[in-house]
Amino acid sequence: MTVPATPAVPVELDAGTTSATRWRYAAMNLGLVIPAQVSSFFFLYYVDHLKADPVKFAALMTAFALYNAIDNPVIGYLSDRTRTRWGRRIPYLLFATLPTLLFLALLFNAPFDAVQNPAGVLLYFGMLWVLWETTFTMVGTGYLALLPEMFRSFAERTDVSVRMNAVQVVGLLIGLALPPLLAAEIGWGPMGILFAVICAAAIYGGVGALSERAASVRAAPLPLLDALRSTFTNRSFLTVVAAQTMRFVATGTLATGMGFFVKYSLGVEGGLLTTLLLATAFVTAGALLWPWRRFVAQKYGARTTLLLAFAVSGLAVLPLAFIGSVPAAFLTTALFGVGLAGMILMGDVVLADVIDEDELRTGQRREGSYYGLSGLITTLSTGVVAAVFGWVALRYGYDPKLDVQPGTVAQGFRLFMTVPPLIGSALAVVFLWFYPLHGARLREVRQQLAARRGD
Repeated sequence: MTVPATPAVPVELDAGTTSATRWRYAAMNLGLVIPAQVSSFFFLYYVDHLKADPVKFAALMTAFALYNAIDNPVIGYLSDRTRTRWGRRIPYLLFATLPTLLFLALLFNAPFDAVQNPAGVLLYFGMLWVLWETTFTMVGTGYLALLPEMFRSFAERTDVSVRMNAVQVVGLLIGLALPPLLAAEIGWGPMGILFAVICAAAIYGGVGALSERAASVRAAPLPLLDALRSTFTNRSFLTVVAAQTMRFVATGTLATGMGFFVKYSLGVEGGLLTTLLLATAFVTAGALLWPWRRFVAQKYGARTTLLLAFAVSGLAVLPLAFIGSVPAAFLTTALFGVGLAGMILMGDVVLADVIDEDELRTGQRREGSYYGLSGLITTLSTGVVAAVFGWVALRYGYDPKLDVQPGTVAQGFRLFMTVPPLIGSALAVVFLWFYPLHGARLREVRQQLAARRGD
């Protein structure tokens, strides 16, 4: 199958923002990436450490994915309609950041374990998770909705994306690679508090660089049903968000399963190897962000970049089904990092193109609605990962209360680490093949939008 190329795009940045502004905006991403990735260790903390029932916990996480799917579009739509002296998006960053980080810290400081109070642990987690998820969605929606508004050209957006994702790789290393190590050294509770402090500093350190355009709020907001209809009839949005969901299935599986894979499939105790393996994937991704932008994205555009990235990452996980050595595990995670670089580089850039196309259709900037509805759909990946984890635990006999697990557990976690990412990557390629906003159509959108704005 031949991958069509999109003509090269100009590399010059427009004069919309300074380099310092782009760096400060990008640095705030650290405060969003760390909580999102640390949350992947809820399974390890509540199931393996606190001894919660794995099937019940997986069922609870699956149910919560439905709540998350609802609160994302609601908060996104409300942010589009927000009118304050600080703007539409900035108030969410100002006033929701501290609560969400407090709830994150409390989630890793349960007052009892499941041996003492099995129902109490699940109730404690459930109540705090809803509070954390709601406020975290407010912060994330406000931040991401500013990207297409503050940064207008493809060149500027890709420049910001490289910076954001360089920061994101640091956040991934901190949020995915360090928790097992820190938990072993200082405990899960202090780890949660430490990460909350780091994230607060990152977000509030960049708030002063944010800006909103008055022209973005002049048109009257669309009624809810009209807004939903306009979004869910947008083929560009539907295809790209379906592909992005598959990305989160792949990375969510990697984050959720690596500790179990290391402990039960490779037979290595402790969190250090988990830390190093995850670090390998994300360091590789960070190192390859600029080459992906320079040699792929600028020449072929966002769609083709994503097609290649998903193909690479899907094939990369196959060795996890049979490898038995630590060096082979490092090589495999490095190969996954190659594909991950392309996926994280283009994720927000391609959605910004979709939002630009929507402005031509509706006459409005609806970043909040699009990021919220994108969150609705991509969050379903959490439910997929949780449901598969629960099925694997039940089918292959994993029981955290056993001192010695049955031999089938090792194979179960091998399948968990390979089948969901492989299927997800294949589906992403199919979805992106039908994504229409590339080539001549994308050039037409950019030209019409520039003419409308008088750029």
